[in-house]
Parts: sequence; structure tokens; C-alpha cells
Amino acid sequence: MNILLIGGGGREHALALKLSESELCKHVFIAPGNPGTAQIGTNVDISVNDFEAQKSFCLEHKIEMVVVGPEDPLVNGIYDFFQQEELKHIHIIGPSQFGAQLEGSKAFAKEFMMKMNIPTAKYKEFSNYSAVENTNIQQPASDNYEAGIEYIKNHSLPIVLKADGLAAGKGVVIAETHDDALHAFKEMLQENKFGKAGAKVVIEEFLTGIECSVFVLTDGESYCLLPTAKDYKRIGEGDKGLNTGGMGAISPVPFADEIFMQKVVTKIVEPTIKGLQQEKITYKGFVFIGLIKVNEEPFVIEYNCRMGDPETEVVMPRLESDLVALLLKLKNNELAGAECKLSPKHAATVMLVSGGYPEDFEKGKVMTGFESCENSLLFHAGTKQIEQNIVTNGGRVIAITTLADDLQTALKTSKSNAEKIQYEGKYYRKDIGWEFS
Repeated sequence: MNILLIGGGGREHALALKLSESELCKHVFIAPGNPGTAQIGTNVDISVNDFEAQKSFCLEHKIEMVVVGPEDPLVNGIYDFFQQEELKHIHIIGPSQFGAQLEGSKAFAKEFMMKMNIPTAKYKEFSNYSAVENTNIQQPASDNYEAGIEYIKNHSLPIVLKADGLAAGKGVVIAETHDDALHAFKEMLQENKFGKAGAKVVIEEFLTGIECSVFVLTDGESYCLLPTAKDYKRIGEGDKGLNTGGMGAISPVPFADEIFMQKVVTKIVEPTIKGLQQEKITYKGFVFIGLIKVNEEPFVIEYNCRMGDPETEVVMPRLESDLVALLLKLKNNELAGAECKLSPKHAATVMLVSGGYPEDFEKGKVMTGFESCENSLLFHAGTKQIEQNIVTNGGRVIAITTLADDLQTALKTSKSNAEKIQYEGKYYRKDIGWEFS
């Protein structure tokens, strides 16, 4: 079958590779793709949110499956768009717009977890819709900005503030002082730092522990577990400095042993799937569950309604089952009993980024050394082809993934290849997996 993959980053390069390995895949098209995906399938110059252009392309090229990589089109309703009569034959991977609120609205996700008794940090939500023009939010809660100020002043430290909507991964603040929390609260609710995304703010307790990510494939009734992963968000070694989109990842997660994962399944995964049914949420795709282990117990930090990045770059290489075959089972709720066969090997990804990232950085730096890399997969994240050259075209540039018998070997090989790729301003963390190596 012909498959259209929506997106253009490292996650999509990893997904494109796994899709293309299936005997069921005739050809994979990637919109918009990158120089890495161009080596696997055909890139298409269509943006991720241009649903009409996607529709025309799907009909013209007899697309039978659409796999959605990033969150934006899911939150914007791409699943619902593809339910129109002339597109209903196309199997689209992802939740409905209603279901995508699990990622698109922190308050929606928290309310969902409360209903299903899923362990998560205690929280309250505050709003100031009047500060944001044309929010178009149905039945907005009454504004309670002043109550939020008092709540923060009396809250224990640190304090976690989250913009309710999508904020390009920048909508979470962990404040170490009350003054910092009040400043962030004012920026979100009164100064419109995140626009509509910050018209409502969730304030929650800070949980101390170690994080990991669990990935679930579901048809809305049944599920199968994909490999666990742990990513590293901070720019600096030792997990210091500003948050990024992710500087690397490992899989499996050493502390996510059988006992811990049984708790995850019983207390989080199964109640989540039950909740989808109870709330009548149409969901045929990936659920990313961001967890934190607190005193041996799992708590949910967040839901994402798609695969993560750079976690996908370590999860997909460890999936031995045919991905297309699994995705096909979602359409008619046939996932029950399906086997997700996982490799026992370890995967490690090191992300090369542009100098200055995650703040101001320059693009267009010529990259060399690809041909010298051995025993790793190179997933393009922010690159561009200009004539014969590959140049940097984003903050996160390329993910170097190695699959090996043990984590130390995987990390060593990825870091060795990271040294071989050269471009002006190159930076990467040399301590990915530091807690376990």
C-alpha cells in the first residue's frame, strides 16, 4: 500500500524507515520530510497543517494509510478531517480532535486522570481569558487570576506552572522561588506569553524522582506496549541549563523493570484505555505517557498523543514486529492479541544541535563526515539539501542511534560517530545515559 507520513523531523525519519521495512508498504511519501527521509521514500512539499493539500495528494496518489508524526495536526483535527466521505477509506493513525486534548490541554488531561484515578501530581487550574482576545474557548471558566496569586504565595517550593495549550515545548516552568512563580504566572496569564495556549494555567506540585516514557499503541479498546525510553531535555551535561526538545535518549530504561512496569500497566495504562472508552474518545494510534518514579511508584507527568522525539529514534529500532501490520489492526479494533515483538538489545541516541540552541542559532552550516560513521543509524532532524551539500536547518540537527548488546557499547558508538560529523558550532551532550553507564 501507499503510505503518507506527516512531519519532517528525526521522529519522522525513524518512522519512515520502520514503515518502509514492511512488506505491506509499497511506497512511503513524507510531507514535508527532510534529506534523510528522501533516501527512504518521496518527500512532498506539503505542510503538516495543510489538510486540503494532503487530501488532494492522497486521492491523486491512492494513499491507503496516513501516519501523523507531530502533535499540531492532531490537535487541529486532522483525524476528523479524514472522516469525510471521500477520505473515509484512508486509515489515519492518531486520535480524534477530542482525544488529542490529552496533549492539547493540560487541564483536560488532569481532569481525565482524576476521573480514572490515575496517579499524578496534585493541581489547580487558573484562567484569565479576558486577557486574550478572540480565544473562542467554549464555556470558559470564570477568571480567577487573583486567586492564583494567593495560591502560589502559599504553595510549597518548587512550583510547577504549565500553560494549558500547546506551547512548542516551552510552556512549562519549574519555579524555585515564589517570586519566580509569580513572574511566570503573570507572563502567561496577563502578558500573553503563549497567547491562547496560556489563557489557562495548571499549577501543580513538584514531584521528585526519575523520569521515563512509556509508549502504547491502541485501537481505543486494546493496546500493546512499545519499548520504554528515557530522554534528556536539558542542554547542559549533568542535566543542567535550559530545556530543549531533547538532547538524546536511551531504551530500554534500566529501572523500568518487570515489577515497576506491572504497576504502570495496572495503575496507568489500563485505566487510560478504559478512560478512552468511558469518555467515548476515538483513538487509533500512539499514546506517549510521560512518567516519574517516586518512591517506587509511577506518576503521570503528561500525555502526548503521538510518538516522542528523540524517543522514537530509540523505540523504533527496537521494534521487531511489522509496524504497518500493527497499524492496520487499529482500523477495525483488531489489536487484541497482537504481538509487539521487541529486541532485547539496547538503543542509544545522541542528538547533534546547532551552536546557541535552544536560544538563537544560525542555520545553513555545511555538514561533513556522514560517510565516516559506522554501526549507527543517522536520523535527520533539522537538515536541508542545497545542491550537493547537507546543511543545518534547525536547532536539533541529527540524531545518531546505535543498537548494541549493552547500553555502554551503544552509547560509546553513538558518541564516536558524533565526533565524526562536522559543522560549525556543533554541540552535543557527552553524558547521555549518565545515570546508568
